Amino acid sequence: MMAALTAARRGLSVLLIEKNAELGRKLLLTGKGRCNLTNDSSPREVMSSVPRNGKFLYSSLTRFPPQAVMDFFESIGVPVKVERGGRVFPVSDRAGDVVMGLERAMRDAGVRVRRDTVTGIAAECGAVTGVTVREGLLEAPSVLISTGGLSYPRTGSTGDGYRFAAKFGHTIVPCEPSLVPLECAGDDCGKMQGLSLRNIAITVRSEQDKTVYRDFGEMLFTHFGVSGPVILSASAHMQGGRGYTIEIDLKPALDEKKLDLRLLRDLEAGKNRDFSNILAGLVHPLMIPAVIGRTGIDGSTKANSITKEQRRSLLRLLKCFELKVSAKRPIEEAVITSGGVSTNEIDPATMCSKLVKGLYFAGEIIDADAYTGGFNLQIAWSTGRAAGESFPGGSPGPE
Repeated sequence: MMAALTAARRGLSVLLIEKNAELGRKLLLTGKGRCNLTNDSSPREVMSSVPRNGKFLYSSLTRFPPQAVMDFFESIGVPVKVERGGRVFPVSDRAGDVVMGLERAMRDAGVRVRRDTVTGIAAECGAVTGVTVREGLLEAPSVLISTGGLSYPRTGSTGDGYRFAAKFGHTIVPCEPSLVPLECAGDDCGKMQGLSLRNIAITVRSEQDKTVYRDFGEMLFTHFGVSGPVILSASAHMQGGRGYTIEIDLKPALDEKKLDLRLLRDLEAGKNRDFSNILAGLVHPLMIPAVIGRTGIDGSTKANSITKEQRRSLLRLLKCFELKVSAKRPIEEAVITSGGVSTNEIDPATMCSKLVKGLYFAGEIIDADAYTGGFNLQIAWSTGRAAGESFPGGSPGPE
């Protein structure tokens, strides 16, 4: 939609083909139905939130950065607001308003919309000639593929674009889920299902004991493992998903020395109380059985009987509650797809294929995905805008 609108405003004749009954179906799901439009940050901050191929986005992000995206939506009648972490939402908190704003702007610019299914892309002598649909060939000198990835297939992201690109020799970097919940070994997570932890710190280590990610924020225990903002972002650094360990610091505001002093005070103040009761002041009740099981200290042990080594064991656990990741959840449950059309084969300034004249790419189909917080939609807007400005013909795109 961004590419179509941008091209149409340059005076080009634009046809947007959508196989769903309505436009923007995936947009309606983002931000839990509120649509996290972008993140109020600089282009370099956006790039730093892209684990792989962030530099590829430099040109498109600097020409259409988050502030420009915010101004754009304000200009089409969708006022925005900035919330915690720089997350940008429509003031109405309704993703539907974003879709309607885009549709209204496209109509005003003369974009034609056709509900149809593209079955292939036609080309001759290394240049695009159009697309094929059920009724035959629709001729066009430029074709943009912005079909998304493989996540949320019910929104239409079923991998069609990868097949079209591969037909023309494009390298498709193997796809896997990103920003996805994680399955964990053992039954501790299942027993803590529904527990949300705030203000915790996590460290993710590889099978080779290399730190691959650190974060601070919120997470959630589920029947299969873990989810929540810090977990989704961590998943972007886990190639394949197996062999990783998550270390949760339950008390990140306290270093080990200060935490040990607190434990000594708690144990002294409740010296005649059971260990399980002491834990109630340290962790959520749902965590107590897991803490008891991992420390090996009987819950009925009196606080004044806790040994120094047992106290140290509790201290280590509070600062490093380990979870072994056994797998990522299926790609159908992922917020975004990692992988896609190789950035080596796309011009970063125009989003045009380096292999086929007139073939363009934008959005999730490109091998460039980011963390949560509005960064992935920012990539969509910037790459769509770059493509719409680059189609041959018409007048130059806006500054």
